[in-house]
Amino acid sequence: MNQIELIADQLQRSYSGEAWHGPSVQELLAGVTAEQALARPLGQGHCIWELTMHIGVWMSAARRRLAGDPAKLTPEEDWPLIDGGSPAAWQQTLDALEQEHKQLKAAICSLPESSLENQTPGKNYSLAFLLHGVVQHNLYHAGQIALLKKAL
Repeated sequence: MNQIELIADQLQRSYSGEAWHGPSVQELLAGVTAEQALARPLGQGHCIWELTMHIGVWMSAARRRLAGDPAKLTPEEDWPLIDGGSPAAWQQTLDALEQEHKQLKAAICSLPESSLENQTPGKNYSLAFLLHGVVQHNLYHAGQIALLKKAL
């Protein structure tokens, strides 16, 4: 397995299963209702819905950076506001996350392995560092989602 395949595999595991650490993002989100996704059992902290959108934002930012865009996010882009809060809007959020994951994985798989040491646009680190960071980011927020679900 080369490094591109390894990174794509780790992204897949963090998102939809067979992750070494425990449940993936998708496994944790399975069965969460819109009402549960909006709940704030820990007070002022982010809710599951916000975390879900935030994960998608950073998958999109990574994909954009792979394409040469520095993808500098404003605070509003980093943590988008929930639009509506309906079950249909929650499903759209889940669908958008799935789409971002698929697009990022495809972008990773299309990279030549030699590009991993290239500098990330607008940053002082490599594309490999960026992509490993996205996997870590998914897992970090998966842990938060797991705790929020337990607190519900």
